[in-house]
Amino acid sequence: MMAGFETIRYEKQDGTAQITLNRPHVLNAYNIKMRDELYEALGAIKDDPEVRVVILKGAGEKAFCAGADLTEFLTAPSPVIARQARFERDVWGLFLSIEKPFIAAVHGFVLGSGLEMALCCDIRLASDDARFGLPEPGLGIIPAAGGSQTLPRVIGGAAALDMLLSGRWLTAAEALKMKLVNRVVACADLLPEAEEMAKKIKSHNPLAVSCIKRAVTQGLDLTLPEGLELEARLGSQLTATNKSS
Repeated sequence: MMAGFETIRYEKQDGTAQITLNRPHVLNAYNIKMRDELYEALGAIKDDPEVRVVILKGAGEKAFCAGADLTEFLTAPSPVIARQARFERDVWGLFLSIEKPFIAAVHGFVLGSGLEMALCCDIRLASDDARFGLPEPGLGIIPAAGGSQTLPRVIGGAAALDMLLSGRWLTAAEALKMKLVNRVVACADLLPEAEEMAKKIKSHNPLAVSCIKRAVTQGLDLTLPEGLELEARLGSQLTATNKSS
């Protein structure tokens, strides 16, 4: 376990890293300290060859993450300084740059920045008590962590606009129907399900897993011919690497 964190826990065992959002007394609200500590943990994951797969979860019984701590983020000295701080610690860009699979295991409130964090992950597992929403428009702001871009890429433009413009929350069953989450399980089964999925992923060739993630995530922004070319190029690289090892 990496010591010294106040707002998260970081653990690593047998190739699986676990990040736990750890402010349960405020529903794991995302604050500036959490941003900085997540940035440090994600950097360690990116550079650590021992880490094969990552599970992201929240502490406590009530929430994965109920959104940003607005007492901090809406009281920055000025928009210029706030924007500068955001780019100096671009957690979301770092999330998306890591080629190792991320599994979000979410429960309870999954709101605002919490939902955006889950959307940065590759696979989303939810407990049956999970509730999903993006309340930013009701606060006179727009999602600041990529939600307006990641959400429509997952559930489609019309469904994303429905959530964003109406401000309505989704139940776990609705999220599953809209393909916002991959699977819904009982609360007690959430972490075991995530760990079992991580175990299956680790049973595969790590370079093949990385190439598959790259092919899918990068290919979504390409035309089909370009995506097929990317797949062929990655396949050739993988074959050459396997032959030489």
